[in-house]
Amino acid sequence: MTAADASQPIPRPFDRRDAKTLGLSALGGALEFYDFVVFVFFAKTLGALFFPPGTAPWLAQLQVYGIFAAGYVARPLGGIVMAHFGDRLGRKRMFTLSVFMMSVPTLLIGLLPTHAQVGVLAPLLLLAMRIVQGIAVGGEVPGAWVFVAEHVPRSRVGFACATLTAGLTAGILIGSLLAAWINTHYSAAEVQAWVWRVPFLIGGVFGFVAVWLRRWLEETPVFVEMRERRQLARQVPVKQVLAAHRPAVVLSILASWQLTAAIVVIVLLTPTLVQTSFGIAPVVAFRGNSLATLALVFGCLAAGWAVDRIGVGRALLSGSLGLGVAAYALYGALLAGHEAQFVAWYTLAGFCCGVVGVTPALMVAAFPPEVRFSGLSFSYNVAYAVFGGLTPPLLAWLAEAWGPLAPAHYVAFTCVVGAGVALWCLRRPLSTPL
Repeated sequence: MTAADASQPIPRPFDRRDAKTLGLSALGGALEFYDFVVFVFFAKTLGALFFPPGTAPWLAQLQVYGIFAAGYVARPLGGIVMAHFGDRLGRKRMFTLSVFMMSVPTLLIGLLPTHAQVGVLAPLLLLAMRIVQGIAVGGEVPGAWVFVAEHVPRSRVGFACATLTAGLTAGILIGSLLAAWINTHYSAAEVQAWVWRVPFLIGGVFGFVAVWLRRWLEETPVFVEMRERRQLARQVPVKQVLAAHRPAVVLSILASWQLTAAIVVIVLLTPTLVQTSFGIAPVVAFRGNSLATLALVFGCLAAGWAVDRIGVGRALLSGSLGLGVAAYALYGALLAGHEAQFVAWYTLAGFCCGVVGVTPALMVAAFPPEVRFSGLSFSYNVAYAVFGGLTPPLLAWLAEAWGPLAPAHYVAFTCVVGAGVALWCLRRPLSTPL
C-alpha cells in the first residue's frame, strides 16, 4: 500500500463523531482567531497606553501596528516548527498546543502593565506576547485543516475544510462585534482606563475552554495508520517537501495568494479604502463590513459544498471568476456614484470571498499524508507573510497609477492566478484527488 492509499479510510458516511470533531475544531479555531485579531480592534488604545505620553498619535499608531505585524512575521516560524512535530509526533498534540499557546499570551495582554507603570518594558512585553500569538496561529490554521480533513470521509473533505475556515472567519466577526459593542456602551476614557482589557481576558479564558474541549478529540486515523505502518517522514519533513514536492508548494502558494487578496483587500482594508476614496461614512463602511464578513461565513460553506460535488478545480475556477466580478461590481458601483448600493454590493463581495474555502482542500490534496502538515503549513504561512504584508503598501502605490479601482484590479489579478491554478488542477491529478 502506498502512502496515498494510507490516507484514505474505508468509505463510510459522515457520522456524529465526524460532526463532533468538526464542531469542536471550528469552535476552537474561531476562539483562537478571535484572540489573534482582537488586537487590531484596540490598536488606537494600545498605542496610547503602551508608548510614552509625548509620542505623536500617528507614531504611536504606527508602532502598535508594527507590533501587530510582528505576529504575521512569526507565523512561518511557528508553522514550520509545529508542522514538523505534527508530521512526526501526531496532529492532535500540536492541535492542542497551538490553542494553548494562543490563550496564554492573550490572557497576559489583558494583564500587562502600561507605559505609565513600567516604562519602556511595556511595549517590549506587548511585542513578546504578539510574537507568541503569531507562532501559535502559524501552527493552528494549517494544523486544523489537516486535522479535520484526515478525520472525515474523503467525500466530505471540502465541507470539513470550509467549515473550519468559516469558523476562523466567525472569530473575526466576533472580535469586530465585541469591539463595536464596547465602543458604543463605554466612553473613550472608560475604554482606555480598563475596558480595553476585557476582550483579551475573555479571549484567554475562552481559549483555555477550547484547550479543555480538545482533550476529547482523537488522533486522526490517517496519522495512526501511517504510524502503525511505519510510514512517517524519515527526514526533516519541510526539507522533504522542498526536495520532492515543489510543484505542490508553488500551487499552494499561488492559491494562498488569492486567499490573502480576498481577506486582506475585501474584508480588512475595504472599510478604510471606501472612506478615503469615496467618502463613505464610517458607520456605513463598518456596517457593510460586518454583513460582508457574515456572508463570507456562508460563502465558505458553499465553496466546501462545491468541492465535494464538482471537485477542487471546478470549484476554484468558478469561485475565482465570481470573486473577480464581485470586486469590480463593488468598486465600480462606488466609482459610478451608487453609494446607496454599497452595503448590498459589499455583502455580495463578502459571499464571493468564500472561494477561500476551496484553498485548504486544494492544499490538503496537494501533499501526501507523511508531509502534509509541513507542506501545507510552509506554503500557506510563507504566502500569507509575504503577500499579506505587502498588500497594504502595494495598494497605496497602485492607487497612484490606477486610481480608486486599484483594489478591484489587484483582486482580479489574483483571481486570474487562481483560475490558472484551477486549470492546472483540472489537467493534472493532485496527490490525493478529491
